[in-house]
Amino acid sequence: MSLYHYKGSKVWTMDFMFHGQRIRESTGMTSITRAREVEAKRKQALRDGSAGIRKAQAPRLLSVASDEWLDLKKATLAPRSVMIEKANLAHLLPELGRKLVCDIDARDIARYQQKRVDDDAAPKTVNLEIGTLRAILKRSGHWARLQPDVKMLATRDDIGRAIMPEEETALLQACGMSRSRSLVPFVTLAIETGARYGVIRTLQWGSVDFDNRCLKFGKDKTPSGTGRIIPLSQRAVAAMSFWATHFPERKPEHYVFPAERYGAAGDKFCAKAYDVDPSKPIGSIKEAWEAAKLRAGRILKGIPDETGTEETDCEETIPPLVCRFHDLRHTAVSRMLNAGIPIAKVAKIVGWSPATMVRMAARYGHFSLNELRGAVESISGNGIEGESSVFPPVLESSSAKGRSN
Repeated sequence: MSLYHYKGSKVWTMDFMFHGQRIRESTGMTSITRAREVEAKRKQALRDGSAGIRKAQAPRLLSVASDEWLDLKKATLAPRSVMIEKANLAHLLPELGRKLVCDIDARDIARYQQKRVDDDAAPKTVNLEIGTLRAILKRSGHWARLQPDVKMLATRDDIGRAIMPEEETALLQACGMSRSRSLVPFVTLAIETGARYGVIRTLQWGSVDFDNRCLKFGKDKTPSGTGRIIPLSQRAVAAMSFWATHFPERKPEHYVFPAERYGAAGDKFCAKAYDVDPSKPIGSIKEAWEAAKLRAGRILKGIPDETGTEETDCEETIPPLVCRFHDLRHTAVSRMLNAGIPIAKVAKIVGWSPATMVRMAARYGHFSLNELRGAVESISGNGIEGESSVFPPVLESSSAKGRSN
């Protein structure tokens, strides 16, 4: 008999074998009839699970389904990724949160996309938000019916740029004027390694190998980038060595760029770091970065700027240097590619996967017209000895004269 109750208890227990495994559980029922119903449902659930039949879920609001999905993802997502998903949901839920997941259709998604575009949201941002919605609907089993009719917005891959050498010089000079002492080594490391902002921010001293002039990056955006070991250039080693002198008691688990606050010290009210916590990474360099770009803009115009304020005696406002922090990664990649470094080596250094390295090289490679001209000239007349008998040689002076006419 598969149903019984213990002596002194009125609650029935079910006890049976399933695929060689003994199942012994309380039914929670004192009625034998109800206990048999519970046992029958438990056996059916086991058979369905063994056959791969998913239990049908009751209709839920998107707001409820999103909470469940995010709770499951928190265990595998990095803290920053969790913040991104929450930011995406902050836009999705006010528009779609009160709809049942089974009632959301392609027209709802298209209307959402149009509204976000009308609100001046970037296409890439909207696509990320739809990606979050897709993940939630996939888990609920409702994405397959929508997928053929949902189109992602077109995005541009040519937004990034590589900064010029004179811009780099002005930028580093401006960083040196910042009250944030970490800005120069932080930016230098980005230019020399092509590493992402988040990877540099969370770098620990235990990952820096001064003896072998290399470092091991931690968690990155992609699996290919996580845990990669790359060599350091002489300038990167010099910057890191100088920065290390600020932390003589550093430990391997300490962050290279720790959380710290700044205040004024001395008669000249010079900026001085205090409340340094090496167990936490620096929060953000945005304020110092934006101020440095303002200074760099003035330096490029030949206007000295010792204060970093936005005020100037010039009649016209000097624009800041146009440079996102991620453009430093574009700069590093472009310089390596222009130097003839094989794509496979570049991919290893910056953490691209083999499947995407060609596409990434096209996105991150920024070449001037003269650099491209040098490429075609390098193959011009290859294998032909002497001058061509078909076309007379073109002199620089005559070509310039022809252009002037």
